[in-house]
Amino acid sequence: MTVNQILSVKGSDVYSIVSTITVYEALRIMGERNVGAVLVIEDNVLKGILSERDYARKIALKNKSSRDTLVHEIMDTNLVTVKPTDKLDYCMNLITNKRIRHLPVVQDNQVVGVISIGDLVKTIMENQKHIIDYLDSYIAGTKAQ
Repeated sequence: MTVNQILSVKGSDVYSIVSTITVYEALRIMGERNVGAVLVIEDNVLKGILSERDYARKIALKNKSSRDTLVHEIMDTNLVTVKPTDKLDYCMNLITNKRIRHLPVVQDNQVVGVISIGDLVKTIMENQKHIIDYLDSYIAGTKAQ
């Protein structure tokens, strides 16, 4: 399976902000959208990502104010991206080895979606269930549903 298959089910909505807003405003947007991270895109160029983890580690734990801190001060600019044609195993390796939770999906220098660790785990588990159901029916000599 590929990233594109996840996006075809999940959708390719991308929630983005600019780096010059406050962290507080970014958190409000994330809360409204019910997402754990938001991309920072300026002039159609992916500049960074801001996650709840960034807030917790770089604002809350350092006694800074989210109302006085701008996104560009704490966003992660060491971006790891994937292509729509990348395999899920490759994505899981990236997420595990880089210790990240979100992967922007980029094609022709344009962001076309975002996948999370949750999206990957859900898809892999559904795939494994289909395989198990098929093998069960094969062993039992019945047709798989």
